[in-house]
Formats: sequence, C-alpha cells, structure tokens
Amino acid sequence: MITYEFLQHYWWFLIALLGGLLVFLLFVQGGNALIFLAGKTEDERQLIVNSTGRKWELTFTTLVTFGGAFFASFPLFYSTSFGGAYWVWILILITFVFQAVSYEFQNKAGNLLGKNAFRAFLTINGCLAPLLIGTAVGTFFTGSEFMVNKNAVADIGAPVISRWANNWHGLEAVANPFNVEFGLMVMFLAVCLGALYMINNIDDDKLATQLRKSLLICFAGFLVMLVLVLINFITMEGFAVDAEGNVFMEKGKYFHNLIQMPAVLIMFLLGAVLLVTGVIMTLLKKEFRRGIWITGPGTVLAVMAIFMIAGYNGTSYYPSTADLQASLTLSNSSSSEFTLKTMAIVSLIIPFVVAYIAYFWRQMDKKSLTKEELETGEKY
Repeated sequence: MITYEFLQHYWWFLIALLGGLLVFLLFVQGGNALIFLAGKTEDERQLIVNSTGRKWELTFTTLVTFGGAFFASFPLFYSTSFGGAYWVWILILITFVFQAVSYEFQNKAGNLLGKNAFRAFLTINGCLAPLLIGTAVGTFFTGSEFMVNKNAVADIGAPVISRWANNWHGLEAVANPFNVEFGLMVMFLAVCLGALYMINNIDDDKLATQLRKSLLICFAGFLVMLVLVLINFITMEGFAVDAEGNVFMEKGKYFHNLIQMPAVLIMFLLGAVLLVTGVIMTLLKKEFRRGIWITGPGTVLAVMAIFMIAGYNGTSYYPSTADLQASLTLSNSSSSEFTLKTMAIVSLIIPFVVAYIAYFWRQMDKKSLTKEELETGEKY
C-alpha cells in the first residue's frame, strides 16, 4: 500500500533527481564562463557560444521544472524560500535573463553594445548563476532566518504563513563560509563540465588544448572546495528531527546520515568516482573526448545523494535558525496526500520526456562543431 510518507519520500527523490540534472546542465553556464578564458580568437569564442547556445534552453527549463516540482510537492518551502529569500532567486533569474538576451541579440544587426558586451553578460551568468544556486543549496545544511506560523492562514488581514526574520532576504547566506564554499564548489564543477562538454562537442585541436588547461585549473579549485565541504559535512552540527517532529541539533548529523543510509553512501561514492574519472581521463589522454559522459552521470548521482542527506533519515531539509521548530521537513511542508498521489501518476511520463530529450540531443550533437561551419551555419 502506498502511504503518505512514501509519497513524501518519492517526491523528494524526484526533487533530488531534478537537482542532479540541473547541476549537470549547468555545463552551459560553465562553458560560457570560458568564453574569454579559453577562447583566444574570435572564431574560438564563437565556437564556444555556438556550442552552449544549442543547449541553454535545457538548463533554464530544468531550473523552472525544479522550482515547479518544489511548488507542487513541498509548497511551504516554495512560499518560504522564494517568498522570503527572494533577493537570491531574483539575482539568479536576472543572470538567466542576461543569458537569453545575449544569445538573441549579440549577432543582430544594429547591435550598439557589440558582441563582447553580450559575451560578458554570458560570462557573468556562467560564474554567478552556479555560485548563487550552490550558495542557496548550502542553506539546506546551515539554515536560514525565517519563521513559520501556519495559524496565520486564518488571519483575513494578513494570511502570511512564513516571514523572514531579517531585512537581507537571503543575501545573509554569503556570510556563512560553508555556503560560499558550497557555491564555489558548484561553480568550479560547472566550469569543469562546460570544458568537458566542449572538448567533446567542438572539433578544434587548438581550442581543445586551451580547454584542457582551463579544466585543470578549475578542477583543482573544485577539489579544494570539495575537501572543505566534506570536512564540514563530517564535523558540523545538523538539524535532526525526532519521531514527534521536534527539531534538535545533532553533532555530525550529516555524516551519520551517510553511514546510516548505505545506498546513499554508495551513490555518493560512485558519483564522486565517476566525476573524478571523467576529468582525469580527459586530462591524461589527449585523444580522449568523452569525459562529459562519465563525469555527467557522476555529477547527477553525487548531487542526488547530497539532497538525500539533507532530507532523509529524520533530517530537516530547510532549517530555521530564527526558530528551530519552524524548520521544514518532508512531513510538515508537503502537499496533501491526494495531491502527491495524483502528481505521482503524472510523473510516470518523465522517462518518456527524458527519452525524447536524449533523442534530439543526439541529433543535434551527431556532428561536432568546426570553424568551417561558422561561415555557413547559424550563429548565436
């Protein structure tokens, strides 16, 4: 029999899957961050923009789907985070607007700003979007300053359930070193994925060499941030939830979650191994170009494991540092059983949608990009 608790855990699994896919698809942002770093000539920069321009809609669509899935399955998180920490989400959306406008207008006739101005916007999106998304996810482990009063829904004058406890509305997250380390880790990972994707997607030996140099630098930065994040995971206090739903602080909670959920531990380790293997093989073998298809699945698995550590095993996935008992858990922030059950039926079409995307992805990437195509093909 399908229980309410099972549905809550099922939908958190889907949230984790969408989160993993989103981080993987941030290779578009990571690739844009390399426009000026790896692209030394006009043709090389145009190749980079054309490569990422084929896929940018997938990243934005996945981000919207991720937010929509959160709204439908855990509406209290959506109203609390998106309604309270709105400056972070506004900044993220602004960077994606920069991206869309840049792809659309940089090659239009009468462009007064010039190509490089719009490419600078793409670079800003490439660095800032992964950094902000990672910093926001970091608050799943460090907490945010909000208060929740469900009884306020009966207040006709001000039926506001969630309130932010400060005037920074999410920007205070950057004051926590762990959140910044998490954000930088995601940013460096996105750039690594971008370099790997373009090494696979672009047929240009000189640009591939420059991409490998950038990959080495960013992979070193990623490893440093990863070590710092893992040290914090092992030592930091976590927001645990007892059988009655009371939230309390537990030393080493997230490390305990890894040990107490062997399947999640295996998923995380497998993801980490695949992630590192894809990068190392690309760096060591000049002729090897398929690292993205090793590192990509590894990224999805590792990110899914991180979401599961944050939400499963009696853990508050969105803790409140202003009022501990206002912290959000899978049980106190989800939609009704009827809603979750109905959406669970709809979610069965997801594999068909993924298969559709994979088919057209393969069709678009069947032939590698070359400089010769810039003279006859569409330019972004």
